[in-house]
Amino acid sequence: MLLVVDVGNTQTHFGAVRDDEVFERWRFATDRSSTSDELGAALHNLLALRGLGFEHVSASVLASTVPELAPEWVEMARRYLGHEMLVVGPGVRTGMPIRTDNPRELGADRLVNALAAWTRFARACIVVDFGTAITYDVVSAGGEYLGGIISPGIEISLEALALRAAKVPQIELGEPRALIGKTTADAVRSGIVYGFAGQVDGIVGRLRAELGGDAPVIATGGLAHHLVPSFTESIDTVDELLTLEGLRLVWELNR
Repeated sequence: MLLVVDVGNTQTHFGAVRDDEVFERWRFATDRSSTSDELGAALHNLLALRGLGFEHVSASVLASTVPELAPEWVEMARRYLGHEMLVVGPGVRTGMPIRTDNPRELGADRLVNALAAWTRFARACIVVDFGTAITYDVVSAGGEYLGGIISPGIEISLEALALRAAKVPQIELGEPRALIGKTTADAVRSGIVYGFAGQVDGIVGRLRAELGGDAPVIATGGLAHHLVPSFTESIDTVDELLTLEGLRLVWELNR
């Protein structure tokens, strides 16, 4: 069984792969102070809930946007799983040329998302990842990573608004009752949902025009379901497992 781990700034998403398919997955909040032992305990407990144990994990691969946690995951795999975890980064084969000014600054999660999308579509495509930030990643018809766009994420915007505006409360993200809010909370919720939906459709439209065709657009990330498909018009499909699938593909290339 292959363990695929995506460490994000807000959440850690990981899954178990068997016969080239993610058959189980979990999420927990990312804690930058976690030690290898704490990560091992969390993994052990979650595996046990599905009748699995460390002995079932034969290999593992990691993409991390939190630099201080990558060594802890590697040490966890070494101590408790008995193998070296593959970490996506410079020197790891992906089969995807990176056409940016500084390829080393590209986040591992964005690269594996692009790889998974191009493997699926085999044509120019766009990935929109709704996480701590909203990222847009663009792949050419030849399977090259061309670059992307980064904007503040939904939760960051909600937190900043509550922090900087004295009379605006911290609200839970959810579907607006109506476009025109009748309370402050409703007005904020409407602004966030319709505002970000408009941003996504506007940016995707410009990216499609730049690519010169009707490139397919795939969304992923823990917050995608708040906007897609109810409030956006430009997203073709949603796949919450896209990053995990990309990690599986990277492991296959480097096994």
